[in-house]
Amino acid sequence: MFKTMTIQQVKKWLSEQKEVSPEMLELLMADSRIGVRKLAQSYLREQERLQKERARLEAMWEYERAGWTQGYQVIAGVDEAGRGPLAGPVVAAAIVLPSDFDVTGLNDSKQLTREERNELRNRIERQAMAVGVGIVDVEYIDQYNILQATYEAMRRAIQKLSCQVDYLLVDAVKIPGISIPQQGIIKGDQLSHSIAAASIIAKTTRDEWMIQAAEKYPHYGFDKHMGYGTPEHLAALVKWGVSPIHRRSFAPVKEIMEQSRHADQVG
Repeated sequence: MFKTMTIQQVKKWLSEQKEVSPEMLELLMADSRIGVRKLAQSYLREQERLQKERARLEAMWEYERAGWTQGYQVIAGVDEAGRGPLAGPVVAAAIVLPSDFDVTGLNDSKQLTREERNELRNRIERQAMAVGVGIVDVEYIDQYNILQATYEAMRRAIQKLSCQVDYLLVDAVKIPGISIPQQGIIKGDQLSHSIAAASIIAKTTRDEWMIQAAEKYPHYGFDKHMGYGTPEHLAALVKWGVSPIHRRSFAPVKEIMEQSRHADQVG
């Protein structure tokens, strides 16, 4: 069959097949042309990658299924974005996914490109049973500390959900002040679809906020580093001083403020 086909024709044929039988692969691997054999090897590697990805996605339903088995019908995943930056709010999201949600490509937001996150965000907002977002500003962060602000953002996100939740799956922590049964999962954004979806909504919402802040405070490059302490951001802080959205309780910001104050006193 393949002997009469060019390598390009074989490549096209492979790309059009939903599944290639072992017999066909054996013929391809036995072809005298190295180009055809490489196509077969490439096909096998891609099939192995797809199989691993299917297994990964299937495993990420484990915590939700355990909850459903225990009788919890409405399970929300909760995650945050923005604990580490020197500027901007901390944002949390709470997401309730249906059991038939299309999880293709779903992963921890940090493992995805901006384009992938935005595509997944659109799918989550279309297909999720409920989406809640909580935003806590720098004033709260500086007054109570970033951990307490994170808890507060999570509580606000849960309160924004449009349905009554039976159980929470939370990335890494347990949220105080919540009566709903919950489970904290270390690296939950890599182990639970609901938490991964929450991480994507939290991250894209916060990125949007920082991009808008960059228009108001153009000297700092917020649209590039999203408030994280990059060398460029620190240099801008030294040059332009602290903006209203910087976290004054965070060490690098506090140090720059003290240096500026000292310079003023000396001057």
